[in-house]
Amino acid sequence: MTENRLERRKARTRAALVRAAQEFIANGRLNAPILEITQSADVGMGSFYNHFESKEDLFQAALENALDTFGQVLDDLTGGIDDPAHVFAQSFRLTGRMHRRLPELSKVLLHNGFEFTKSGRGLAHRARRDIDAALAAGRFTVADPELALVIAAGSVLALGQLLHAEPERDDAAATDQIAEDLLRMLGVPADEAREISRRPLPDLDA
Repeated sequence: MTENRLERRKARTRAALVRAAQEFIANGRLNAPILEITQSADVGMGSFYNHFESKEDLFQAALENALDTFGQVLDDLTGGIDDPAHVFAQSFRLTGRMHRRLPELSKVLLHNGFEFTKSGRGLAHRARRDIDAALAAGRFTVADPELALVIAAGSVLALGQLLHAEPERDDAAATDQIAEDLLRMLGVPADEAREISRRPLPDLDA
């Protein structure tokens, strides 16, 4: 029983540090000292080193946690879809909407764009999985799936920057138009690409 309580306390401490790090990343404060991060998390400095060797290790864990969490949400919201082209498009459209609905997570993503494109976890891993599935099913016709991932990832990041810079722009319309263009580039016929990119979406806010 005591051991279980200790493990739960350690898990809470680690989670508090990760959440604090995500806030610092989202605000672009990558040079903040460890002491300031631990104070924000309401955690002692000694406890920090029970979980992480360095601030870089913490920030990497914070990034992976944020992207894995959102990626799992996407998996849950696309789990009943059989068409991999539709899965790819719906995930992209939901991610585009994330920039406005979850601005802190969006900023974490934007401040670590390179990590997003090369990570074997999180959103990039899932996007590559969906591209490969669509290629195997004959829905996409691109020659190099890695380059397709780079284009999709770059679109997500550039869209986020645009939506933050232009708060008056309709995020749903912009995201759906890019999704349509991506589907066409990946080999989906134009009329079908438009129809897929305009289908009703599940409620991301919920």
